[in-house]
Amino acid sequence: MSFGSSYDAKQEVKQATDIVELVGQYIALRREGSGFTGLCPWHNDRRPSLKVSPQRQSYRCFVCGEGGDCFSFVMKIEGVSFPEALQMLAERAGISLSPRRQASGSATAANQAASPRKRIYEALSWAEEQYHRYLIESAEAEPARRYLADRGISTESIGHFRLGMAPNQWNWLTRQQPPRSVTPEILQQSGLIGTASETGRPFDRFKGRLLFAIRDAQGRTVGFGGRLVPGIELKSPAKYVNSPETPLFVKNRLLYALDIARQAIRRTETAVVVEGYTDVIMAHQHGFANTVAVLGTALGSEHIRLLRRFQANRIVLVLDGDEAGQRRADQLLELFLDSDVDLRIVTLPEGLDPCDFLTTRGSQAFAHLLDEAVDALEHRFRTASRNLDPDDTHAASQAAERVLSTLAKVRSAGNPAALRIREDQILFRLSRRTGISHDRLRERLTSLRRQPASSTQSAPRSDVPTTQTVAAQRIRPRERELIEALLLEPEAISLVAEQIRPEQIENPACRQIYAKACEFARTSVPVSLERLLLEFDEPSIKRLLVELDEHAQAKLETVEPAQRVDAVLELFRRHDLQNQRRQAIEALKQQQLEEEEELKLLDRLIRSERSRQRISGPTDG
Repeated sequence: MSFGSSYDAKQEVKQATDIVELVGQYIALRREGSGFTGLCPWHNDRRPSLKVSPQRQSYRCFVCGEGGDCFSFVMKIEGVSFPEALQMLAERAGISLSPRRQASGSATAANQAASPRKRIYEALSWAEEQYHRYLIESAEAEPARRYLADRGISTESIGHFRLGMAPNQWNWLTRQQPPRSVTPEILQQSGLIGTASETGRPFDRFKGRLLFAIRDAQGRTVGFGGRLVPGIELKSPAKYVNSPETPLFVKNRLLYALDIARQAIRRTETAVVVEGYTDVIMAHQHGFANTVAVLGTALGSEHIRLLRRFQANRIVLVLDGDEAGQRRADQLLELFLDSDVDLRIVTLPEGLDPCDFLTTRGSQAFAHLLDEAVDALEHRFRTASRNLDPDDTHAASQAAERVLSTLAKVRSAGNPAALRIREDQILFRLSRRTGISHDRLRERLTSLRRQPASSTQSAPRSDVPTTQTVAAQRIRPRERELIEALLLEPEAISLVAEQIRPEQIENPACRQIYAKACEFARTSVPVSLERLLLEFDEPSIKRLLVELDEHAQAKLETVEPAQRVDAVLELFRRHDLQNQRRQAIEALKQQQLEEEEELKLLDRLIRSERSRQRISGPTDG
């Protein structure tokens, strides 16, 4: 029996995808029993709480509740729709999907909604090729080529990083005959074209600039960074212009060259983070292939999570040696002190950026700097106590207060015992520098931690899991028991379907799952977790299915599946009796019945009460 091309496509792609291998591309996994565990990427996980089951081809986090199959994993971690996740996994497996196979029925609207996103990818990829060819071939791009040569960037790097140049013309890009799918509207949505406020006419956003293609971790172009080129006069004085925020380009979720550096980051478990595009390119030229850059914004929690997906247990932040670099270091400390990652900080000599340092002093000197990088607390201590005169008690107290204020904000970082040891090391060194006793410093740190948190600190964090269930409405115990029992004893669905109707299920997600199982019973299709996961595209339903299956398997040793089915039927019968009793009592209270009808209703109520008393055990309401 055929179930439609959409199911066939999903089944083929899922069978070709090993979820352990898939998840392992994003987070480090280690074997634990029959499965694998790793740090959950969706909350601030400090102990591995994400479990991946190769037997069921599913995953589930036991802290935040995220779970599902390969499709829901890609949807969640990449922020894409189901059709996009299906396409990404199909391409990964080398499976060609025709438009009809990609989606059907309920997925049609989602696929249509996703098409502009796909067209934006196409527009950016096409534009990258146009800009790159112009930089390589056009005589007008000579100033950009000369600038790159002066900075020491090789021809190989220009090709490897797909650098480009936008002609100093207002509408050059639109005159290059883009593909039919790349309309003027798509060019604007992709951030390639802007609109002049005075005239309303479109213009090339990056005109006259050297371009650095910015890609996501999968290597898809999502935006550009444009730099002024010496010798080319532009109306805008801004040294750098990035793509505007688009559905694909979100600065705090992207790192320049991560698609190129990801394998080296996995291999070394270390990421080197710099601040400029040319810094990254020069670092790669000198053999530091695990180098990435932020996009004109401070490194934040989203960047950390992104790097952690590629097993970056150590992050070395390389800052320019100017005053601005010093300020940025202090701003980042609180974030990293409260993250489960080894942050190291390198401050370059004054007046040098990484590109200049590598060009003038070479790879060996840069490697030595990275080796000598200090952790975040030590860096904070050094910056606070630099040029400190021990005889100046006021200055010493101020320096100590700055360090203690930073330490006080670390309330939950990693192992408490390890944190205490680390703190003591800092306090002893601070004591030697300031002349303030270790005990007084510890007392002050304790006092600072006891102070009420500010409104910012007390606000709920987005990365902390909540107790909210995966379904929007409450799941009754009898409904959970029903789905769990059917997952353990799928052969019982025909019997259960005769006694329980889908309309009796209150929770929408459970009702959809049960209705689909009943449909399978009518068409002689075997009910299984894998089959049900393929039937639903919604991540919330996939998550619920995996959660209920985990619970069912955990109870398997104590209760036989057949007994659970019988118990579920009793629960629903008891609930029906209670409903009938409540309805009868309500009808009697209304006093709107004829005498004969009232007597019949009383008789039914008595028989219902006797039946209820024969059924032992509490009800779930």
